[in-house]
Amino acid sequence: MKRKVFILSLLASLALAIDYFAETRNGYFDSKVYYGAIQYWFHGDGGMVYDWLRPGTPYGFTYPPFAGLVMAPMAVLPFGAVVVIAVIATLLTTALLTWWFAGPLIKRMGWPVWYAFGIACCLAVIFEPVRETITFGQVNTLLLTLVAGDMLLGVARGRRWAGVGIGLATAVKLTPGVFILYLLVTKRWRASAVATGTAAAATLVGGAVFPDESREFWTSALWDTNRVGVLSFLSNQSERGFLARLPIDRVESKVWLACVLVTLAFWVYRVRKEPADVLGGLALTGVVGCLVSPVTWIHHCVWLIPALVRCVDAGLSGRDRRPLYLAGAAFVLMTSHLAWLWEKAPRPPLYVLGGNLYVYFSLALLAWTPMGAPRPLTRPDTDTGGDVSGLSAAPGRVSSVNEP
Repeated sequence: MKRKVFILSLLASLALAIDYFAETRNGYFDSKVYYGAIQYWFHGDGGMVYDWLRPGTPYGFTYPPFAGLVMAPMAVLPFGAVVVIAVIATLLTTALLTWWFAGPLIKRMGWPVWYAFGIACCLAVIFEPVRETITFGQVNTLLLTLVAGDMLLGVARGRRWAGVGIGLATAVKLTPGVFILYLLVTKRWRASAVATGTAAAATLVGGAVFPDESREFWTSALWDTNRVGVLSFLSNQSERGFLARLPIDRVESKVWLACVLVTLAFWVYRVRKEPADVLGGLALTGVVGCLVSPVTWIHHCVWLIPALVRCVDAGLSGRDRRPLYLAGAAFVLMTSHLAWLWEKAPRPPLYVLGGNLYVYFSLALLAWTPMGAPRPLTRPDTDTGGDVSGLSAAPGRVSSVNEP
């Protein structure tokens, strides 16, 4: 009991420290955009949610109408309550994700579970994308939890409902739709159909409740990149952001399209070689989603966490330590806030070198995150009760279900 209290106290202290700096760092900027748009939508003069822009900025609500429906409680909650709920939800989902990804390694290495888990949670919380998710008031870890839970507890076990979480996440924000592509590439036809059907059904619900908003989103707001920010801004750590920071304006879009096709082709090659490795597939698909999306702000890079944990797992469990070194270097540099030191550096070449750290490490993780077919979880007629330990076994390593 004392261990649990210690861990919870440590996490609470970290959260309070991050929350203290949040107002000066990002001031829950995205939560204020969501809140302002929802308040205007429900209490304004009949305007649509996409009509509202935060005063003095070009930023407005950029999600589909279904996401607005999910956020509808903001219409009656005070902003302070929204912030508290967002911070607590981020901390809880981060802890759950840490357990899913790192818990099996902790048990297998024989470390004291609560202490090791507490340290892992603290490392996850100080990881800059998670930290930025808290200070912006974003929904990234909630979406990652939906997708990861679906992949590890549904897709990996062939559940009939597999795909629902991916579909719901895609209906809230379009970028998780890359996981539907993963299901198609790995020939999981049923799960891909469920995911597609869920996303379509949720989108239709949003369209039925808010037909005008749906028409506006799909025909206008979705394509207005000014609503999300400048592509060349340093925080955009996608391939498109990298290219936007180069002096190639005339051919940028064509080069980006070529890069996306090459990146996707390499990703398809890797995940199709090991279709049974669902955690590996989750890791690589999270990485490729960050790379090919036109806009991947640093706080979106929570999708790199599965790849980082897989590299640590493989490096500690096998003889090859290179994945461990890759994960360690990536974590340290992504947590150090070092990329921002280059924000006002001359460009190019220094800006290109230091201002794209996340892009470079994402490419490295896509290329070198270990993949391998994990052992079968259970016999088809056995329920594992939610244990996903088999999915995190290091590539090529066979372990027992009851292994400590």
